[in-house]
Amino acid sequence: MSPPRAPDREQRFRSLYAAVYPDLLRFAQRRAHADSAEDVVADAFLVVWRRLEELPRHPEDARAWVFGIARNLILNDQRTAQRRQVLGVRLAEDRSSVELPAGADEVVGLVDLVRAWRRLSDRHQEVLALTVFEDLAAPQAAIVLGISPVAFRLRLSRARRALRLHLHHLPQPPRTAAGLPERTPTP
Repeated sequence: MSPPRAPDREQRFRSLYAAVYPDLLRFAQRRAHADSAEDVVADAFLVVWRRLEELPRHPEDARAWVFGIARNLILNDQRTAQRRQVLGVRLAEDRSSVELPAGADEVVGLVDLVRAWRRLSDRHQEVLALTVFEDLAAPQAAIVLGISPVAFRLRLSRARRALRLHLHHLPQPPRTAAGLPERTPTP
């Protein structure tokens, strides 16, 4: 009896397309101009079709590989148009379309988060977006960026620290010569 035949090329592509398309479209919409997101996805799948033999076997690695192809296409489009801005997650500018939470503290927190996000470098935004919005583990996110998982984890750690610093921009209490905070009298 002969071993079972591996799925043919077209079936492998169709399966990958069905599994990855919705996530890839959201990925492209967050990073490319809204009008070109579908074109980026179509071009990415054209590259996938041409390079199908290079498709990683593990489904999560395959998904990350396709994200990496889309990312490279977006970067190429940006270089061609001589845009200086690197990948970034687009936050809604029109506050009228955003439904605000009921509590004032939550509103302040949301505004602080938006401000802190905007202060992050493009590199930090990209690393955080891959983990938060795309829900990629470090090995898969590293594939998207073309770096090692260790390098990705280091970038992620730095990005998280930068975000925390931007979020906690409250003035620090004055320090004494010994470097300890001064005591404030209690009422």
